[in-house]
Amino acid sequence: MTAVDLPDIWSYLNREPLLWLTATLAAYLVGDQLSQRAGRNPLVNPVLVAMLLLGGLLWVTGTPYPTYFEGAQFVHFMLGPATVALAIPLYANRAQIKSALLPMIAALVVGSVTAIVSALWIAQALGIDGAVWLSLAPKSTTAPVAIGIAEQLGGLPTLTAALVILTGIIGAVIVTPLMRLMRIRDWRARGFAVGVAAHGIGTARAFQVNQSAGAFAGIGMGLNALLTALIAPYIVSLFLY
Repeated sequence: MTAVDLPDIWSYLNREPLLWLTATLAAYLVGDQLSQRAGRNPLVNPVLVAMLLLGGLLWVTGTPYPTYFEGAQFVHFMLGPATVALAIPLYANRAQIKSALLPMIAALVVGSVTAIVSALWIAQALGIDGAVWLSLAPKSTTAPVAIGIAEQLGGLPTLTAALVILTGIIGAVIVTPLMRLMRIRDWRARGFAVGVAAHGIGTARAFQVNQSAGAFAGIGMGLNALLTALIAPYIVSLFLY
């Protein structure tokens, strides 16, 4: 095979949807292996590694994002069932939830409102407005819900999806050292906080650290998705009033 043949082969493969689905799964597996070898260091986050690998591949090959998404949209489709499945940890831990219901509700409301208001206020102070500003409101909730909220508000769903991933990665990286610094030892509180603030990526990190933290992170993520969908339009209207 000569070097001249390679561009032709790539042009053919690039049109195959299965290529980008395979590349997405392979990139995550590589990221997970690197994370394991690093002792689950928060800086070596599997999603971050996969994102860098895929971004580099798209840049090197000159592949536009719509072409990639067409092939990897099955992963996007599975976000919906994954979100619905959040009801499982909610049901499995119902006894613990009942015993800590009031603190959880308080943390949920404060965390959800703070995530929306702080993002909108900081962006507004920096002179960001329009669709970009609206896209920031649901950044701390899980992707399928955030994209739906962004569409409802008149934001840019693609930008919101990118912000959701960035928020999740930052949360997953800083959650463990931050909780240690704050001397928060209750795994339920640690997990719930990261679930509210950093949705699925943070929840995955919580499960790596502790099963109880992961379960409560899933609960926090699910409840925050519901609350954000209800209050985000109202908070945005207050800013615009």
